[in-house]
Amino acid sequence: MDIQEIKEHLGDLKDPRREYGNIRHKLIDILVIGLCSVVCLGEDFVDMEEFGRDREDWLRSFLELSNGIPDSDTFRRVFERVDPAALAKALNGWLECERNELGSGGRNVNLDGKTICGSKNAEHKAYHVVSAWVAESGITLGELAVEEKSNEITAIPDLLDLIDVEGDIVTIDAMGCQTDIAKKIRERKADYVLALKDNQPTLQEDVRVYFDWIEVSGKPKTSRKLEANMVA
Repeated sequence: MDIQEIKEHLGDLKDPRREYGNIRHKLIDILVIGLCSVVCLGEDFVDMEEFGRDREDWLRSFLELSNGIPDSDTFRRVFERVDPAALAKALNGWLECERNELGSGGRNVNLDGKTICGSKNAEHKAYHVVSAWVAESGITLGELAVEEKSNEITAIPDLLDLIDVEGDIVTIDAMGCQTDIAKKIRERKADYVLALKDNQPTLQEDVRVYFDWIEVSGKPKTSRKLEANMVA
């Protein structure tokens, strides 16, 4: 992971904190420590602080850290206020540079929603995010925060607009088995594997009948009803 390249891509992000006042830590320091913590499987803001303190000497080799390591409350306040779309775009720009060096296409890109551990407190509900990550490397390509878990379906097309999946295979669980999502994936020049469960009973039954027919007859069968209900 090239820290200098990460700093360059994050350097243009707008600081969401007040313009005047006692701002003790540079935005770039907070973002880089937070990102490094997540890459090392950190799960919350406390982990970000602990990561920084454990590796302070190393971090000082490329960060200013004029007032030491930020505490967990500082990480929380900054990441609550920073523009998630702008942050995702900046990180995706860095990842695209990495991807161009390795070649493109052929990856397995998983999309899923999750609740951030430790994000719930007396002031707000738990944060939900929709993430896209590469199965082979475990690298997250992008994330979008959503207010409620039920908003994940509408967030997936927006997330796909932020990342490059051309030539990849996008996988999503049954939540993402939607016509608009399948259409968006094809627009982004990728293939998809969507899980199908009883949340769409008509389509599920059509697919079950289709594969039962293949098993009995040994050959595929074209069904107008199935074609009408298939997602994309």
